[in-house]
Amino acid sequence: MKIGFIGLGTMGAHMAANLQKSGYQLVVHDLHRQSAGTHIQNGATWAATPREVAEQSDVVFASLPAPPDVEAVVFGPDGVLEGAHAGMAFFDLSTNSQAMAKRLHAAFAEKGCDAFDSPVSGGPEGARTGKLAIWVGGDRAAFDKYLPVLQGFGDQPAYIGGIGTATVAKLVHNLSGYAIQTVIAEAFSMGVKAGMDPLELWAAIRQGALGRKRTFDRITDQYLPGHYDPPAFALRLGHKDVSLACALGKEVGVPMRLSNLVLEEMTEALNRGWGQRDSRVPMLLQNERAGVSFTVDPAAIRAVLAKDAG
Repeated sequence: MKIGFIGLGTMGAHMAANLQKSGYQLVVHDLHRQSAGTHIQNGATWAATPREVAEQSDVVFASLPAPPDVEAVVFGPDGVLEGAHAGMAFFDLSTNSQAMAKRLHAAFAEKGCDAFDSPVSGGPEGARTGKLAIWVGGDRAAFDKYLPVLQGFGDQPAYIGGIGTATVAKLVHNLSGYAIQTVIAEAFSMGVKAGMDPLELWAAIRQGALGRKRTFDRITDQYLPGHYDPPAFALRLGHKDVSLACALGKEVGVPMRLSNLVLEEMTEALNRGWGQRDSRVPMLLQNERAGVSFTVDPAAIRAVLAKDAG
């Protein structure tokens, strides 16, 4: 089975590399050929356009930043659809809109192809290590057929339901995460301003009932040490995900007061020029409002975490 892979960015490069390590022959494309250098050295074939990827592949994966990028790669000139052929499968690994997922499915069906919305979760490290959730919406029998390929780059591929359902699952997941981070920043900045040392506060609350689920360990990489560069996941991408989730809520008539406040928080951070910083950087806005500023020594954070390992 020949695999096409489009989009060799922070996530895509790792996923494509893991497919190669799993023994699959790849045809690759990216806006920047240099992004494919390592893959080509490892035996991948370069394709000049998405159309050429589709023409040479049995299954095509696309890992792209946002819906407009998917639109261009699939429906644009020399796009995937122009090279699609009966029996081919297309997996959109992007965090997309449900409407786009359904549009892709219908367009590929006209070509005799299977199409899936298949967003992933695990971040760059999960993409690198293969510890990656892959949520897939589409035809169940077709999913089963391609399951071994999905297992080539993710340890938790899961069939979610019909087309568009995986997109909904991903938006719910990401929106919940950013809402939680907003609340944590609000409560934590209050605790620091009330006189607590940030390391001691964090070490204490992570042992409470909620903390023992390790909810608060999410703040160890960026918020506590004040490290937002380089990003694990860029704010501009997180903002896109939350925008899509809030738009879906509006589309289906669901009041989402807190979620829209989270979006406003992220928009304010974006307007600060922080789009390329880590998506947890909006937490700094709350610290500013609270009038607190802190950075915790990463070695001290590791020492707290090491107590659990011991």
